[in-house]
Amino acid sequence: MTSSPTPITPVTLATDQARIRLHELTVIDVRTPAEYASGHLPGALNIPLDHVRRALPEIRHAAEHGDVLVVCASGRRSENACKLLSEQGIPTATLAGGTGAWAADGHDLHRPAACDTRAGWSMERQVRFTAGTMVLLGLALGLLVHPAFQLLAVGIAGGLVYSAVTDTCGMSVVLGKLPHNRPRAADLDAALTVLRRR
Repeated sequence: MTSSPTPITPVTLATDQARIRLHELTVIDVRTPAEYASGHLPGALNIPLDHVRRALPEIRHAAEHGDVLVVCASGRRSENACKLLSEQGIPTATLAGGTGAWAADGHDLHRPAACDTRAGWSMERQVRFTAGTMVLLGLALGLLVHPAFQLLAVGIAGGLVYSAVTDTCGMSVVLGKLPHNRPRAADLDAALTVLRRR
């Protein structure tokens, strides 16, 4: 039986004492590299959610030497990562509301130098764009080519409803596998090296 991750609020981390503590935490950002490059908590390491299993030994090592905070854009992916880590016996906490809540509370997000970034859209924005494009494409092809193409729009609408009901997003999983959302091997290896040194 696994326990729920401990939520930490941005307000809790924003106090002077907690700011010092933030530097003592191992902060793991489980968003895509493009999202991470758009702004992350100071000192956060980027290990995308679908690479957390690969990083288990290094995360376990870091957890044995201090507390681990897992973050994402809104808190949903970090909760999933924390559950996975908890199943492996690795205690973690998650940032309630994610980097979105952190920034909304007026705290700074670190952005790498322009030459180091792979800045791009957030996963939520990519999903909205892709879903909207597919719906428009299905409707246009349904009018211009054959009415059966309208089933594409119906399928996307059904997928969005299912996504909302189950609080999952299959489209984000698929989009996360695109090259611009994948970590460069060197970047992931560098993050794992930092975790091994904790």
